[in-house]
Amino acid sequence: MFSLEGKTALVTGASGGIGSAIATALARQGARLALSGSNGGKLRAFREQLNDEIGGDHVEITCDLSNSEQVEELVPATIDTLGSMDILVNNAGITRDNLAMRMKDEEWEQVIRINLEAAFRLMRAAARPMMKARHGRIVTITSVVGATGNPGQMNYAAAKAGLVGMSKSLAQELASRGITVNCVAPGFIRTAMTDELPDAQKDALNARIPMGRMGEGEDIGAAVAYLASDEAAYVTGQTLHVNGGMAMLG
Repeated sequence: MFSLEGKTALVTGASGGIGSAIATALARQGARLALSGSNGGKLRAFREQLNDEIGGDHVEITCDLSNSEQVEELVPATIDTLGSMDILVNNAGITRDNLAMRMKDEEWEQVIRINLEAAFRLMRAAARPMMKARHGRIVTITSVVGATGNPGQMNYAAAKAGLVGMSKSLAQELASRGITVNCVAPGFIRTAMTDELPDAQKDALNARIPMGRMGEGEDIGAAVAYLASDEAAYVTGQTLHVNGGMAMLG
């Protein structure tokens, strides 16, 4: 089940903790990947690791998502390199946390530009070739805070909630062409950053999760692999919450 043999995928933010787990999950199911991110060195190292450990002829495409011209070139570059693009995974994102009264305009603008606007541009660019092929999968990584809010993250929560609404709208536009558009909303996921938190802070976070632990990047990768597969052909406009029960959302 969930075989992606013969499929091609673009994953943004591919060298980060969650992004690399998503890319690994797709590669394990047989997809050929275009790995995108802003750090060329990290991307290259991850691509080489992926090729060595799993196999496949994966490629990396450096892109600064704050630069609209580079964003507009990313999907065409992926298709030129891979020959097609069956799957788009909008994973890249940044945080610029601050309380609302202290939030600077640039902190708002940076998060909206990279987390929301870049995803819109990539979805728009991907829609045309997917419509022509009458098949495609668009999966966007949102966040539990897009549904619940979070103090100090007004910009981030707005962007993540916006991704959900945007995905629902596009899902309705593209459904008749065999294209699905869905979201995966992680809760607290263990990353290199969370590993550095003091034990007391980790315990406080885990206490908010019924399962009593943070999730792993592989949990998000598995959800994306499912939504990217043929088995999820009748699932569109949905958000799959992967949060250990921290927020039980309908």
